[in-house]
Amino acid sequence: MTTAKPSSGASPKIESKDQLTAYLASGCKPKSEWKIGTEHEKFVFCRTNLKPIPYEGEAGIRSILEKLGAETGWEIIAEGGNPIGLKGEGASVSLEPGGQFELSGAPLDNVHQTCDEVHRHLDAVKKVCDPLGVAFLGMGFAPTWTRDDAPKMPKARYGVMRNYMPKKGSLGLDMMHRTCTVQVNLDFASEADMAAKFRTSLALQPIATALFANSGLVEGKDSGYASWRAHIWTDTDPDRTGLLDFVFEDGFGFERYADYMLDVPMYFVRRNGKFIDAAGQSFRDFMKGELPAAPGEIPTIEDWEDHLSTAFPEVRLKTFLEMRGADSGPWARICALPAFWVGLLYDDNACAAAWDLAKDWTKDVREGLRDDAARFGLQAKAGGRTVQDIALDVLAISREGLKRRAQRGNLKEDETTYLDPLVKIAKSGVTMGEYTVSRFLNDLDGDAKKLFEECKY
Repeated sequence: MTTAKPSSGASPKIESKDQLTAYLASGCKPKSEWKIGTEHEKFVFCRTNLKPIPYEGEAGIRSILEKLGAETGWEIIAEGGNPIGLKGEGASVSLEPGGQFELSGAPLDNVHQTCDEVHRHLDAVKKVCDPLGVAFLGMGFAPTWTRDDAPKMPKARYGVMRNYMPKKGSLGLDMMHRTCTVQVNLDFASEADMAAKFRTSLALQPIATALFANSGLVEGKDSGYASWRAHIWTDTDPDRTGLLDFVFEDGFGFERYADYMLDVPMYFVRRNGKFIDAAGQSFRDFMKGELPAAPGEIPTIEDWEDHLSTAFPEVRLKTFLEMRGADSGPWARICALPAFWVGLLYDDNACAAAWDLAKDWTKDVREGLRDDAARFGLQAKAGGRTVQDIALDVLAISREGLKRRAQRGNLKEDETTYLDPLVKIAKSGVTMGEYTVSRFLNDLDGDAKKLFEECKY
């Protein structure tokens, strides 16, 4: 999820749907200007009792943000007098509902720069947190915490979501408070390019889910899923989640996505620095000045930006495309996620070859694969093939795409090196989620302290 900017209410007012479509289309840019924006979330825990860190306290989230701001020189972002994030160097740090720390990286040119950014960030948070007895955990789901263990961050939009989530699915509160992801944001050149990238990445998102699956433990027990985080999304507000079958229809483009978003129920409106609860209300009514939460108000482009951030499909469109199907994981896997998708989507031949793998899948196949990849990981099947076999093919296509990019790092290696952890997983046929369950229950004898020490950054 993305933290909304403070709204001034002064951006252009929306007078027609054409403005909504034009906003999405404004993301089109020539290939020479395409960037890579990587986001990753991590759990913050006390190394003594293994519990999540609360907001207040000497070693609390608030204190960590303030110390991290002093360490990096980044500016504090506050809401209601409470620090809720940092910004600097074209990037930002934000808080998820349960105190998960998210780095939203700067738009960068290549995966080498992304990996350098991740290293600098994790080095900085370790420098701040080590003396406090605090550490960060890279997994898709908090492996031993209950829902009640999770602290609540003082962000008004999350209050709205907490009230609304239980009305739409049974696992939305777990999504908010006990999950972490890594995702990459990528550009497009045109409406046709956006559509090609959207359908390809949406179809193959379950392949990424399996490759990055890292959430098999729930409250210290085997969940039976390689990615419990991915399963959670199948029971979280169906109005704003899922695989968006309309993306695969002929003629899909910016207008069709705008129509979809107009049908997604709202969460809130921001006016004068305040969040107004509009959960379940209609943006279409808002455009007519008939929003019950704010009678007579007409939305602005800032309101549309806010609304776009409240849908959570497996791939999300703003003025760029967000890949959202992966569990958080170890340091190296953060770098692997952008490499995987850049290799597939930033090379025309690779994108076409990747689409060829999935173009014949029906809606039922895609939906079944979404469920099965979460549960069975690389042993799931689609179109008569295992996800393991498909993943090896997809990784080979991505590798060729990265080779053609020929982006060299300081050690003269291209970006293909970042795929190596994924190739190892794909060849093994065992996801990290499954491996971690086995190791925790058998090799570590269910010792949570050993697990957290092994999996922390």
